Amino acid sequence: MKKTSSSKTFQGKTVLVTGCAGFIGWKVSHQLLEMGKKVIGIDNLNDYYDPALKRWRLGILKKYPGFTFYRTDIGDYKKTVKIFRENKIDAVINLAARAGVRASVEDPWVYLDTNTKGTLNLLECCKDNKVKKFVLASTSSLYASLDMPFKETSKTDTPLAPYSATKKGAEALCHAYHYLYGLDITVLRYFTVYGPAGRPDMSIFKFVKNMDAGKPIPVFGDGNQTRDFTYIDDIADGTIRALRPVGYEIVNLGSDHPVKLNYVIGLLEKHLGKKAGRKVLRMHPADVTATWAHIEKAKKLLGWRPRMPLEKGIENTVNWFLENKKFLKSLKWKE
Repeated sequence: MKKTSSSKTFQGKTVLVTGCAGFIGWKVSHQLLEMGKKVIGIDNLNDYYDPALKRWRLGILKKYPGFTFYRTDIGDYKKTVKIFRENKIDAVINLAARAGVRASVEDPWVYLDTNTKGTLNLLECCKDNKVKKFVLASTSSLYASLDMPFKETSKTDTPLAPYSATKKGAEALCHAYHYLYGLDITVLRYFTVYGPAGRPDMSIFKFVKNMDAGKPIPVFGDGNQTRDFTYIDDIADGTIRALRPVGYEIVNLGSDHPVKLNYVIGLLEKHLGKKAGRKVLRMHPADVTATWAHIEKAKKLLGWRPRMPLEKGIENTVNWFLENKKFLKSLKWKE
């Protein structure tokens, strides 16, 4: 497989970022705009969680003159084609996805439409419009083995839920388009991303909200499951670094420092000054007991390493919640 020297950096000016109002897409777009790049943002503002938070993030991006927004679903091929025809795009970062392992079991079809078909639509548009660089956001949920830390070469062909299965399909399509048409593609497998303005359905934000309100927090299992929590700014930095030419590569982005969920709960208690009551729930069969990223490839290929210590990242997250509590209380939170 032909590879391009990874010592080169991305020279393009305009990046199309799908899912730009989502947690990671927002931060990636923001960092690109701060770097002086132009960002074409796509988001359908779906109601997987309250769109008001997505509009809040979008409001920050719209302050930049280099930002253009399309409210579009990448599952709609004709509308996606139109965006490519209307803009000179140098690279695509595909962060549009239906997220959530448990939710994908309830409605797998919407995951197929966005995660797999949407990726196919974008790849077709890249091929037809001579956009050579494509970055795909994938997931650590693909790793179903018990051998850790998870390496990019670890087994990923036994997904446990439609979410991870549709992401695996997107990865396979990316490889096919690299092989057939020479697209330069970096597939990023993210490990549990957290931070200010994060997803309300993720454990940390549910915990903070409930603890602040004096309600018990929902804990699946005994809390001894471990996760490789990775701070949003580090993830965005790694994603932008992935724009450099590599040929076709799969790269883990994680902290390489897994911790028990109970430890995170303890940090939240410290910064909120409140003890957490617990509502213990049965673990979902699609949940894994541990994740741990092997990140040597990201260090060598992208010159990337995580910078934010978990303890400081949790403090930042709690502080953002407290500073924006009035707004966050107005959101419709799903239990």
